[in-house]
Amino acid sequence: MQLVFATNNPNKIKEVQALVPQHIKLLSLSDILCIEDIPETTGTIEGNAKQKADHIKNHYGYDCFADDTGLEVEALNGEPGVDTAHYAGPQRDANDNMDKLLDNLKDKPNRNAQFKTVIALHLNGNYHEFTGICKGEITLKKQGDQGFGYDPVFRPQGYEQTFAEISLAEKNKIGHRGLAVKQLINFLQNT
Repeated sequence: MQLVFATNNPNKIKEVQALVPQHIKLLSLSDILCIEDIPETTGTIEGNAKQKADHIKNHYGYDCFADDTGLEVEALNGEPGVDTAHYAGPQRDANDNMDKLLDNLKDKPNRNAQFKTVIALHLNGNYHEFTGICKGEITLKKQGDQGFGYDPVFRPQGYEQTFAEISLAEKNKIGHRGLAVKQLINFLQNT
């Protein structure tokens, strides 16, 4: 089986490739010569994932899946949410995003948050959706140098370390993207 993962993010590809069974050949956007920016304009995590998958299916014809992920912080009414990647501006800089988040939370005792990943799949003419959620909290400062994005400030529930302090294998086991990908893989193995 061959599937396009509609992303140009090498970190996401690395995480997902570690989970996908060997009989599934994962193609990236560069593998199908897709170089344009795929729109993400729906205003929801679910909508953006579907919009990206629709774009690849409609313009390139491949069976594919796309994901969108958001960090939702209780004390900030769900922010940054759909704006997670560009929370501090269009430059999409992880350190700027974390600095803004920590600054917005500096006077707030409630630091509960969750990462949410939605995967949209187009396969054999049908559409399917899978959601993974990892609950946790935002730390007071950045900790660790593994992972990417907000990993240095997100401590998953039941852990003393942030995502940036645990191994990729452990993160895939408990993390939002790993949970959504496991649902996707279970579905593909039973199709």
